[in-house]
Amino acid sequence: MDLRSVLTTWILLLAVGSSIADNFTESNADQRLADQLQLHGFASQGALKTSANRFYGDSPNTSFDFTEIGLNASWRLNPRLRLAGQLLYRRAGEMSDDEPQVDFLLADITLASGDSYRVGTRIGRIKNRLGLYNETRDVPFTHPGIFLPQVVYFDKVRNLILSADGILAYTDLYQPFGLFSASLASGLPVVDTNVETAYLFGDLPGGLEPDENSWLASLWYYSQNERLKLGWSGAAVSLKFDPQQGGPLPIGPGTVDILYWIASAQYNTERWSFTTEYMAEPMRWRDFGPLRPDRDATAEGYYAQVTHRPLPKWQLMLRYEEGFADRADRDGLKLEQQTFGLIPAKATSSRILTLGLRWDLNQQWMLKTEYQRHIGNFILSEIENPDFGSFDKHWDLFAIQAAFRF
Repeated sequence: MDLRSVLTTWILLLAVGSSIADNFTESNADQRLADQLQLHGFASQGALKTSANRFYGDSPNTSFDFTEIGLNASWRLNPRLRLAGQLLYRRAGEMSDDEPQVDFLLADITLASGDSYRVGTRIGRIKNRLGLYNETRDVPFTHPGIFLPQVVYFDKVRNLILSADGILAYTDLYQPFGLFSASLASGLPVVDTNVETAYLFGDLPGGLEPDENSWLASLWYYSQNERLKLGWSGAAVSLKFDPQQGGPLPIGPGTVDILYWIASAQYNTERWSFTTEYMAEPMRWRDFGPLRPDRDATAEGYYAQVTHRPLPKWQLMLRYEEGFADRADRDGLKLEQQTFGLIPAKATSSRILTLGLRWDLNQQWMLKTEYQRHIGNFILSEIENPDFGSFDKHWDLFAIQAAFRF
């Protein structure tokens, strides 16, 4: 799709969304109904240029294949029951199927509440409580950069991390010194070709699917006015591979077991925010056959991020992050030897320095620009870059994004 087509489509969708919002406001004169039923939306369009490697489309030749449009609704039927959902259209190069998806759709039920506590449950397609940003990762207004730290929030396996179809139980405890929040969830994870390609190092003949429900847990502390945020969150996922009968490769019905967890900390002042997160992901591959021997590895990622608001509508961001496919093999030489060079060492790590600028023109419009310097290729999608040998270890990324909300 060329630039003119992208812009035309985006402007038409924004116009339709704004019209819906205006009609909704005008047609709900009754204040009570307006308070119960909320309708919001957002849209964003990005442009990317990389010095090498593909990221969100044909970025070496400048890619406009980065579009997000969301429409969400929330209806509070009574003080104990709320229905909420969001429809999301997302184009992200070859990592998306370019079709609208149900981002989340749930019933939020308050089971018990008082002045100092609340206990509830959510049932349906639920956003996973993972890290500081996962629940709102698709809304560009909720994070300082155009892209989240990729060594923690992998876009190449985004759907596996994003949500699950199941049930979540949560409790909030309100104290004079802050809020404690805990949750436990179980559900069926979303597995797509991106997940299969990333964890099996290629699109093998057959299919990868959940072996059982995933389990997720989180524990958070928020100080008064959310100046300080501390949290731990994690998920356990088991995937099974169903090989194609009579396929060209003798691949067995193996399993991949994943434990993904994040430790998070953020401190906010009027003009400054300091954020850091650490991610570890122990993984086990079993029973794939002689071509894919049993293997254990623990992926690791962490970042430190500083944002500064010199003026009310302007924000500067500086972030450094590192990620490794196996923290016991940080230089990747062991995996390169085991795979006889099919997976080069440079594909197993990423070190990224990011500079970003955000400008909130008004309550509805926002512009962002971002520059990244990369050493390594760990964060790159295997679907967009199937030939590991053609990776450039040192590369740059420049991106701009315009976003609108109503």
